[in-house]
Amino acid sequence: MNQLDRFDCAILSALQNDASLSIAALSEKIGLSSTPCWKRVKRLEEEGYIESRVSIVNRHKVGLPVTVFVSVRTSLHDEKWLARFAAAVVALPEVLEFHRMSGDIDYLLKVVTTDIDGYDRFYKKLIKTAQLTGVSSAFSMEQIKYSTALPLELISHGLQG
Repeated sequence: MNQLDRFDCAILSALQNDASLSIAALSEKIGLSSTPCWKRVKRLEEEGYIESRVSIVNRHKVGLPVTVFVSVRTSLHDEKWLARFAAAVVALPEVLEFHRMSGDIDYLLKVVTTDIDGYDRFYKKLIKTAQLTGVSSAFSMEQIKYSTALPLELISHGLQG
């Protein structure tokens, strides 16, 4: 993979905020002509910097207002158990994020659902997936910050252009 320069970071930053930008609008926004801008976007896609382009759906409007952070502990840590557990959790549509953790919690899941009853249905599916030592749920009362944009300014300082 090539090193990112300031134009690459500008492209990524602009597309994180609005993936529907046309090449013409993107090139104007970052100060490159259309053809070099298009070539950079294609390279960033081919090299995996841009994984996909999506629309962010309002979860409240579609009836999924409840966010729950689910901490999972287990006493089993072998590869076979993890493969089975991971496959089962990945298949649960309520799970938006699934992390293996350090510290006292083995796994952390970010789950969205309709309401308490919806979470209870999810919980019953989760505990059937594998042998678990403990499951703890923390309901989000208020989302104070939400972003899908990576802080590219942290890496863009000192880049050559």
